Amino acid sequence: MAIVVNLDVMMAKRKMSLNELSEKVNITLANLSILKTGKAKAIRFSTLEAICKVLDCQPGDILEYVEEEK
Repeated sequence: MAIVVNLDVMMAKRKMSLNELSEKVNITLANLSILKTGKAKAIRFSTLEAICKVLDCQPGDILEYVEEEK
């Protein structure tokens, strides 16, 4: 996939665990884990907004477009 999720990088920069982020954003641990591992097919803007608010970052800090090799 051409969209890379850098949630783990931002969590490390903020020294926040998956459990802590899950509680603060009010998302199940399972759904947050799917997002973190890059296995999610979509994300709601409201979820992205909540994550950005808690991590004090921009959506571009979490999501990155990487061109796929042919």
